[in-house]
Amino acid sequence: MPVDRIYSSTDAIWGYWKILEDEKSLEAAVPQEKPSQVLTNPLKRLEFLAGRTLIKALLNEWGHSFEGLRKDSFGKPFLERSAFQISLSHSYPYVAAIVHRHKNVGIDLEQPKAKLLRIAPRILAEDELQDAGENITKHCIYWCAKETLIKIYGKKDLVFAKNLLIRPFPLTPQGRIIGRILANHTETAIPLDYIVSENFVVVVSC
Repeated sequence: MPVDRIYSSTDAIWGYWKILEDEKSLEAAVPQEKPSQVLTNPLKRLEFLAGRTLIKALLNEWGHSFEGLRKDSFGKPFLERSAFQISLSHSYPYVAAIVHRHKNVGIDLEQPKAKLLRIAPRILAEDELQDAGENITKHCIYWCAKETLIKIYGKKDLVFAKNLLIRPFPLTPQGRIIGRILANHTETAIPLDYIVSENFVVVVSC
């Protein structure tokens, strides 16, 4: 399975690809992972396996092996026998993943869909709603950015429209935006990069 794109720096590496393989091929790539034990939907199993195969490919770029992936009590994924931090995202047939040497990271990939307009009033703050307007791509960036922030935070107890905020931004094919996590009486600013592809949007922590 060829990775569509890989981006790397000294401390981080991330990438994405389109799933073209069947389940057996992906199972052979990561035999230690057993989606059939937890997932009945065949597409979800493909996403499960493809995400882990992508993580394996990214680790291989650094000369490290993949020993398996597990989740903590909040559902945040972590690597077996490795201190590297990871994040995964999938929106069939696409998957994305990031590996960082030492800090919490987040990534989210979504395909722009009309449903984002329907759920926006529950997800976006007032200035974000005004900035996004009726632009589905911009709504998708906001959604991905907030999903990325919650993955960095690592817990599920935040309200998207109140605790996860994105500064309004001009829409370009790719760019940097600033996210803020408001939690535990503190505010943490986090730079995020986004890419608008022909079929999806991806946001990743820098």
